[in-house]
Amino acid sequence: MDTPICDFVRGYREKNPLRLHMPGHKGIPFLGPEPLDLTEMTGADDLYHPEGIIAQSEENAAALFGAGMTCYSTEGSSQCIRAMLYLALQYAHREGKNPRILAGRNVHKTFVTAAGLLDFQVDWLPATESYLSCGVADWKALEQQLGNLLPAAVYVTSPDYLGNEMDLGELSRLCHRYGALLLVDNAHGAYLHFLPQPRHPLDLGADLCCDSAHKTLPALTGAAYLHLSKAVPAWLKAMSKEAMALFGSTSPSYLILQSLDLMNPWLEGLPGRLQAFLPQLEAAKKRIAQMGWEFAGSEPMKWTLCPKPKGYTGETLGALLEAQGIYYEFADPDFLVLMPSPEQPESLIAIEAALATVPPRPAIAQTPPRPHIPQRAMSIRQAMLAPHREIPVAEAQGEILGALQVSCPPAVPIALCGEVIDQQVAEQFQYYGVETCRVVK
Repeated sequence: MDTPICDFVRGYREKNPLRLHMPGHKGIPFLGPEPLDLTEMTGADDLYHPEGIIAQSEENAAALFGAGMTCYSTEGSSQCIRAMLYLALQYAHREGKNPRILAGRNVHKTFVTAAGLLDFQVDWLPATESYLSCGVADWKALEQQLGNLLPAAVYVTSPDYLGNEMDLGELSRLCHRYGALLLVDNAHGAYLHFLPQPRHPLDLGADLCCDSAHKTLPALTGAAYLHLSKAVPAWLKAMSKEAMALFGSTSPSYLILQSLDLMNPWLEGLPGRLQAFLPQLEAAKKRIAQMGWEFAGSEPMKWTLCPKPKGYTGETLGALLEAQGIYYEFADPDFLVLMPSPEQPESLIAIEAALATVPPRPAIAQTPPRPHIPQRAMSIRQAMLAPHREIPVAEAQGEILGALQVSCPPAVPIALCGEVIDQQVAEQFQYYGVETCRVVK
């Protein structure tokens, strides 16, 4: 598959031109990649009005993913999430739907800030056993919720940060029965379309989804995709670039665009690489399980260890691995997340060897406080924009949360702006090491 963006940039570099345009480094290597760093200029196309090399590259990506349209993002899946929500609201206005969105509670903080910016009503799927996960325990109850609320869209995160995947096929059937778009934050699952049995959101009936190319594909940080299915209305596709431009910089990184462009020929070979790597992955996982280590989640390219039965928290186990030169993706009191790659098959041997050196200790019986949906006192927008004061969590019960209290990773809020901090929320904050919070004055 061709790489029109990369070809253009290399051709321009080879001309050794006199650069009297931005960027200010003029192609002189200070960090190193500057000769390949360009801006919109003759022949370089325009990310938000593509007609040339960017349009060609995005069409290549759409064909690979089976999408009706694919838009590149140089600002991560966050830009795509905001654009998806904007498009869902436009869908509500155009189709006469309720401008409200039914969402899983384990949303990325970008969803919450977008709700504040766009000021739409959010209804929540029931909380589950972890604030990081949100499954559907009762499909009949969900169908009843859809029938009562008639939302413009349903928004879910799948896979979540722990590698749990939802039944998107069943969810899409329910959504479409009630005229709702299915939006999926698939930031951690860009590779899922290329498995021997594809299970990307587009394969399972999603209408719009985002993929972070930099999370599970070898693209530069910030590279992401917004995908629209072939089934969405043509007018929605026509508005997608407008939606992306609304939340994007007018100076997109051409380094990131080149990395997205390079993904296309790489993705052509990904099915073969995954077919060779997945058996190695499963064999190593089985051997590690035989040592007594437990796993959570179903996503194949994410290993979520549950270390408490072996006597460790995620943080303490993570520190032991770092002492051996192995750096993890995420750790909290209950989980340690590792992200192997077919580009690093040798990592499996290293992980297995490192875990074999960790001696068992008495199991930790402590379980996390069960999440719930607190009382809402004001809208997300009202709480976000209101004056705030910072207070200790121990003194916060009864106060209204004003600003999100969340670290990245995982960037999933325990409670949301405008919700009342009750005893259960305070316990969750304390369990996850949150000592202070910002509340509405």
